Amino acid sequence: MLDAMYIRKQPEAVREKLARRGFDVDFQPFLNDDAERRRLIGETESLKAERNRVSASIPLLKKAGNDISAELARMRDVGDQIKELDGELLLVNTRMSDFLDRLPNLPADDVVPGGKENNEVIYTWGEKPEFDFEPKHHVELVTQLRMIDYERGAKLAGSGYWIYQGMGARLEWALLSFFIDRHLADGYEMMLLPHIVSYECGYTSGQFPKFEEDIFRVSDGSDTFRFLLPTAETALASLYRDEILPEAELPKKLFAYTPCYRREAGSYRADERGMIRGHQFNKIEMFQYVVPADTDRALDELTEKAADLVRSLGLHFRVSKLAAEDCSASMEKTLDVEVYIPSMGGYKEVSSASSAGAYQARRGNIRYRSSETGKPEFLHTLNASGLATSRLIPAIVEQFQEADGSVRIPTVLQPYLGGLEWIRP
Repeated sequence: MLDAMYIRKQPEAVREKLARRGFDVDFQPFLNDDAERRRLIGETESLKAERNRVSASIPLLKKAGNDISAELARMRDVGDQIKELDGELLLVNTRMSDFLDRLPNLPADDVVPGGKENNEVIYTWGEKPEFDFEPKHHVELVTQLRMIDYERGAKLAGSGYWIYQGMGARLEWALLSFFIDRHLADGYEMMLLPHIVSYECGYTSGQFPKFEEDIFRVSDGSDTFRFLLPTAETALASLYRDEILPEAELPKKLFAYTPCYRREAGSYRADERGMIRGHQFNKIEMFQYVVPADTDRALDELTEKAADLVRSLGLHFRVSKLAAEDCSASMEKTLDVEVYIPSMGGYKEVSSASSAGAYQARRGNIRYRSSETGKPEFLHTLNASGLATSRLIPAIVEQFQEADGSVRIPTVLQPYLGGLEWIRP
């Protein structure tokens, strides 16, 4: 959520920043409501002050034997006015909240306008693999190696699902175990979260109300809105909702393993068959709560941690800085770690390291008590995948394939697989 005070003071600056995201907004109705809200609050407080003053004088008048009927009648009238003003104030507040709820985050000053065409490659690591044979697509490789069963996955759950089997299941678990060990070594606290969460989690993370159609809603027969986690970020962003943290406890560095459940509305491109996009996949998510001054450092740390995981696997990848329109709605700045998929002739994101600034904290009323001022202030939140696995296995089997259809196992994963070096037909 954006800061209403900032909009009031600099509406044109806010409008220009949102325009960099391709978002056109007229702030005049909101500013009119803001002025009306302040008028209603002032008038209500004046009437309440009058009511308190007169109410305090009535016992004295009554004790002195004065007729208080006129004062009582006036106080009833004042009470009716206050009730009416409160109703008007509720309507104005609702309109203002609905307006703010639908605004995306403001892009950071160093984020360029536009869409994917303006994304900037920061650096590339490793060399594109070259083959002296006709390389296979990962769908063919994992099927021949009996790592993934697409046919029975679809039989169990429908299109967009698959089953890890044999060495596929073991490789998947080895990846997750490797990531967990790295995050623990780096001082991050491990969390195991509920997979079904409340509407407030989606709202705080910035996914609701705009993206409600992208999730799997769960019904238990009640009117309670619950849904399956699309990412652990959705839950991690709400851990301290409506709390004030001591500054001494920051930064908080967390990570969580969860399956991720997404409807992924729309048709898949032809080159996205297999595991590139699906309705359920595994991911480890990193998350930080920080004081505002620590945001840039935290984003650099998360980006490098994600990149180092891919680097440790020996995969060719790049890091890209996203343009404003390519950043998700709740993020002010994003750097993608993108792994190379030979069959696609291009790169696919395996981690988005992003800063939300105070956007999520404001929606969730998450604050810290400043050691300098002693006052509660909104903290900043950041997240990054560390990592999502559904695109790593395609990258591993395609980049490390051999002519006979076998696949070399990354060295860092071999201890998790009993020392195995190859997955063979």
